[in-house]
Amino acid sequence: MSDKGCPGSVNIKGTPEIIIKICPTCGNEIEIFTNELTAICGQCGFTAYNDMQSCISWCKYARECVGDDIYEQYIQKKP
Repeated sequence: MSDKGCPGSVNIKGTPEIIIKICPTCGNEIEIFTNELTAICGQCGFTAYNDMQSCISWCKYARECVGDDIYEQYIQKKP
């Protein structure tokens, strides 16, 4: 792993970006950040999942790469 870290973790750590998803239940916009696994629709309560495929679920260096806090959050909330 280089000093800059793994390129696969760019969306997990650092400054998150907002993704807009459309709720399949009510059509409302749901804002989900790139470092979140889920977001709840503010109108109907539907749970939307982030579609990113995270290397955290399979990489043996994941905890070291993203840190304990992010790693634990991901593992606990993993769908």
